[in-house]
Amino acid sequence: MGHGGNNVIPNVHFRKVNGCQAGRKNRVFMRTWLDQAGRKKRRANNRKAKAAKLFPRPAAGLLRPVVHPPTQRYNMKLRLGKGFTLDELKEAKIPRKFAKTIGISIDHRRRNRCTESLQANVERLKLYMSKLLLFPKKSGTKSVKKGDTPRSELKNVAQNTLKEIIPVPKPQLRIKARAITSDEKEKSAYKALKKARTNKHYLGAKMKKAKEAAAKES
Repeated sequence: MGHGGNNVIPNVHFRKVNGCQAGRKNRVFMRTWLDQAGRKKRRANNRKAKAAKLFPRPAAGLLRPVVHPPTQRYNMKLRLGKGFTLDELKEAKIPRKFAKTIGISIDHRRRNRCTESLQANVERLKLYMSKLLLFPKKSGTKSVKKGDTPRSELKNVAQNTLKEIIPVPKPQLRIKARAITSDEKEKSAYKALKKARTNKHYLGAKMKKAKEAAAKES
């Protein structure tokens, strides 16, 4: 019995991966992975060398914001972004020039589309600043500047070796079943969206009308 439809004729080349199973050279094409353990050790040594080079700064590099990926397929997830927006730095009261010097990445192109994401990253910045230890540039007493951490607190400082300096929060996927409240029954998502669209559509006309009314009164 043949295949239904105009399909590609099966012609799989298993021998290229699994080896020629006949004859004395039956393993001539077999792919081996004998250097797996050696590569693992090399990666670990490279991570240690990188961390030692960056000490006492975090091994992960710069602090990154938490963002939602684009497209409808992935926008419910969270991942690290390129850099903090200028609005986020302003809200956290961190000057942009100073932010670059203390390991905070900046992305002047990104925009904050909602208050929730803005506040989440502001809290991330505030948490980072609360844990930050600033070393003086030189060893002398004259090199100590305003904002530097006292030398008594800089003894035996542990390095942050996490993959992300502050881990990305994992949202709770499971929601416990509960009864629908009377307020939720009365509310309509469709009506709320319709009202918002209408307000946006007539915003210009309303502002113009209010401006004319104010001009008449004056």
